[in-house]
Amino acid sequence: MNINGKNIGVALTGSYCTFDKVFPQIENLVKRNANVYTIFSEQTSKTDTRFGKAADFLKKAQDITDKNPIYTITEAEKLGPNNILDIIVVAPCSGNTLAKMANAITDTPVLMATKGLLRNNKPVILAISTNDALSNNLKNIGLLINSRNIYFVPFGQDNYKGKPYSMVAHFDLMLPTIEHALDGKQLQPIVLAPK
Repeated sequence: MNINGKNIGVALTGSYCTFDKVFPQIENLVKRNANVYTIFSEQTSKTDTRFGKAADFLKKAQDITDKNPIYTITEAEKLGPNNILDIIVVAPCSGNTLAKMANAITDTPVLMATKGLLRNNKPVILAISTNDALSNNLKNIGLLINSRNIYFVPFGQDNYKGKPYSMVAHFDLMLPTIEHALDGKQLQPIVLAPK
């Protein structure tokens, strides 16, 4: 499906090491004439790390989308009742967010935004980035992969020798995943070989 004119949410959680892969995808969506809204978890909106300063990420998101980022639960809650978004991509989706979503915990702006999409029977895409995908979080991936209206950006092990339980989405597949999910389909294959 063509994303021209679609209202797309991109929600960022605390896998800061993958932000450099996510922002080019946000730019790609804007170049294809999507209306992109960014949602940050409270931690990502205020935590500086070795990967960058929170304020710089918020400014970058605003500069790319020409919209103020959403970073409070109160702001994110409005997305559902006002039926603003057509689809949302949680990119990166940390293991913490993955586990909370699998257990219906809504205590961050990102989780509130995804809950709003699911309540409106719209697609939610997860672009995972977690060191425990093949250990503690495997059960949550299994639960969510079988849930209605939840799709995954195809993912694979990013360092099977050094971090054998870690898996990361292939962020360059965000756009085709969105296009498929808008048609109610999961982009295949879901699990990919390491790059």
